[in-house]
Amino acid sequence: MDIPSAHLFSIATGSSEPIYRQLVDQARRLIAGGQLAPGDAMPSVREVAHALAINPMTVSKAWGILEMEGVLTRRRGLGMTVAQAPPSGHGSAQRAQLLRPTLERAAFEARQLELDPDTVLALFTKIMKEMP
Repeated sequence: MDIPSAHLFSIATGSSEPIYRQLVDQARRLIAGGQLAPGDAMPSVREVAHALAINPMTVSKAWGILEMEGVLTRRRGLGMTVAQAPPSGHGSAQRAQLLRPTLERAAFEARQLELDPDTVLALFTKIMKEMP
């Protein structure tokens, strides 16, 4: 079982959303999208903190929240792993709900820039097609 890279995670420093919440949401999306599977080891607190240049306590708080929710489990000597049966569903509707906060922030910024919905949707579609 390979340990996923801490580089799966990123933070938006200018965001009003706390860093720990960004990490929690990203971990949920990675699990719901299948990039992190049940039983996979999570990158260590130290590794993520170093990769993102943030306080280790911030990462620890995020992992702790996910553990309390049953998304992650602590295994002695192995650190945190993805729970065998994560509580959130993996259906399309559940995955779309995980994306909603990100899209709401993007929509807010698009309104601030006075962009019309067609322009924003065309840009989003273009970006999606460019992704590997």
